[in-house]
Amino acid sequence: MKQQPTLFLAVMAMGFLGVAAPAQAAEKTTYPVVFAHGLGGFDDILGYDYWGDDYGTFVGDACDGFLETSCNGDLDSGQRTFAAAVQPVQSSDVRGLDLANDIEGYLASVGSSYVNLVGHSQGGIDVRKAARVLRERKGYTVVKTVVSVSSPHRGSPVAKYILDLKPGITSVLDALFRFYGNIVYAPGNDGYAAVKALIYNDADPNDGKTTGNKAFNLAYPVSPSYASHYASLVTAQSGASVNPALFLLKEFIFDIDGDGACTDDCDNDGAAGKGDGIRGEQDDDGLVGINSQQMGYRLRYTERLGLLDTISQDTSLGYVGNLNAPSALQMTSMSSVINQDHVDVIGIGPDTFDEMEFYAAIIDYIAKND
Repeated sequence: MKQQPTLFLAVMAMGFLGVAAPAQAAEKTTYPVVFAHGLGGFDDILGYDYWGDDYGTFVGDACDGFLETSCNGDLDSGQRTFAAAVQPVQSSDVRGLDLANDIEGYLASVGSSYVNLVGHSQGGIDVRKAARVLRERKGYTVVKTVVSVSSPHRGSPVAKYILDLKPGITSVLDALFRFYGNIVYAPGNDGYAAVKALIYNDADPNDGKTTGNKAFNLAYPVSPSYASHYASLVTAQSGASVNPALFLLKEFIFDIDGDGACTDDCDNDGAAGKGDGIRGEQDDDGLVGINSQQMGYRLRYTERLGLLDTISQDTSLGYVGNLNAPSALQMTSMSSVINQDHVDVIGIGPDTFDEMEFYAAIIDYIAKND
């Protein structure tokens, strides 16, 4: 009985300090979770914290300090996470190797032999190379669970659009990419290499180097040799609910049209599959079509008022094991598509999306599979 007033005072103190006591915390993963950022990311992206909520707090920061307030209260206090930083503007061949080095150093520092990976956008592609590199270095499957969020596994038409611009414009964009990357990270950024890696087919069959998602998917496939569990979260929005910059891109410059079925990139738009020709519908997230975002199990995100949000497998669609050949149903289905644009899910507004709960739900899902 004597403990009840103490507990009551502690809860009241948390309330006065603006800290909401979570009704339920995400289950702690057995092994650490490493976050892999997308194109142009580092510790931030264009001034925004990359893996942050709307206030710049890292979504993987567990509340493990006394009366700590800038943290994710939906995580177990013992949850271990790490935000990796790789070359912001480069191919996934380069970034994936960089990521493997980052992960290896982190695992040594925390004394773990295994890791789970969460990648957003290009980061969800990089993690597949990192998983294979770690397997080859260590001689065992280091990566337990891989989850990609809004990743262009089968290409992005936006990358093809950039490559198809007049050489002078493309050269200017490449120079800006290199300048930005060199400032926030280090020399070695390459805008051409980055966008060539983000289309489905080889960008130039005459340059002596095979690029594109199709070849990358064959080299770094969904394989139990490299990771024990693969899953993906698919995002899409339409109309004015899309981030203003992405809205202008998709509505007035280029329509991604990402929910049609065909073999390979049959309409030569930079992404596998074929659009249905309907502009402005909810089949992409402003940068990537839903067709392209699938890897392994498609996951369903369920928001629950007053309880921890959940993530579960959408068993109606089956498993995408061959990234270059999902079924027609998987290419076109809107089942379990999350109503958010490409950058909402990493804390770039304007939006009302709860990044803290979203990533806590991802970690809870990983904990049940690692």
